[in-house]
Amino acid sequence: MIARLAGTVAEKGADHAVLDVGGVGYRVSLSQVALSALPPVGEKVALRIHTHVREDALQLYGFASEEEEAVFHELVAVKNVGPRAAQNILSGIEARELARAVADGDVARLTRVPGVGKKTAERLVVELKDKLLSLARAAAPRPKGPQGALEQLATALVGLGYKQPQAEQAAEALRDRADRPLDDLLREALKLLRG
Repeated sequence: MIARLAGTVAEKGADHAVLDVGGVGYRVSLSQVALSALPPVGEKVALRIHTHVREDALQLYGFASEEEEAVFHELVAVKNVGPRAAQNILSGIEARELARAVADGDVARLTRVPGVGKKTAERLVVELKDKLLSLARAAAPRPKGPQGALEQLATALVGLGYKQPQAEQAAEALRDRADRPLDDLLREALKLLRG
């Protein structure tokens, strides 16, 4: 199983990129969000990867963040949502916004995503509401002050699978940077947790 690729962007397509890793080109399917976050051709990049094996194909799906990858894995666990459909959903709505829409039961917002009909939107709400709740809380409007930012950071880390004590400890370690955007804090916290 390929879980991560680090190399040079060799090509970019409408829904994929080719990464040159040690002279081997890997075609990686990407959401529009991940594709727009890629550096220009010729630059170095590291992507998280989901390897999908079928009888007739081996496909790689790439993600710019752990958050996007986590939501992708929850999406493919939903009945009738495969990897390609999950990637298309994440191209039409950012991972946090998707989590917020699911948590709020906002079927109307979900049906505005290309390829998501009413039945699929309702299924996403029913099957993912509890699973994406932590990420949805992190996407909610941020309470004022450093304490609110640290609470949101801890909630986001729990949503990514870390234990509550670990998440709170990492958030507390970043107290002096609590005025920074949540995305920056999340990146810093993940670096700390990975050692």
